[in-house]
Amino acid sequence: MIKRIKIKYFILIFFISILFIFNFSQNEKKINSNNLTSEKNNKSNQSYENIEENNFINTEDNYTKEYDWQIEIPSISLKAEIKEGTDENVINKYVAHFTETSITDGNVALAAHNRGYEVNYFANIKNLKLEDEIIYKYKDYKKVYKVQTMEVIKDTDWSYIKNTKDNVITLITCVENQPELRRVVQGIERK
Repeated sequence: MIKRIKIKYFILIFFISILFIFNFSQNEKKINSNNLTSEKNNKSNQSYENIEENNFINTEDNYTKEYDWQIEIPSISLKAEIKEGTDENVINKYVAHFTETSITDGNVALAAHNRGYEVNYFANIKNLKLEDEIIYKYKDYKKVYKVQTMEVIKDTDWSYIKNTKDNVITLITCVENQPELRRVVQGIERK
């Protein structure tokens, strides 16, 4: 009789153990499946963020949007909002205006990133050609410039942002893999 009770007890413990192991195994599969899905989503999001970070491309919505202060360069499909100042908070989100330069007449100097940031508005200014149009708008004020100068300068050369008698626009960005250099594109007002 005691032997029978022991056998029943053993069988009961055996089945409970099997159920426990089976249940644990199912939970482990769910956890692994969730982790894989989460990892896949993270990798997908990282890939998307890297694309956005390294290659800012104007979407149709962005390109048709109008700003109070903006630059547009049709030949490279650029349309971007401009903000005052060249500090990190501004240049990481907008085309930055050098505060020491004019907003309307004279030399309007602007800077933007060209790669490696959330927005890289000047990624393609190296592809501009002489006579390409640059359209500049500030509220109701609008000027159209034609590209006249394309230079690579030292990062210590500030001569291109000095005020001028002629109405010019100056675009400045870094040169890829050469931190001591800057790319300058300058346009003169089309009359």
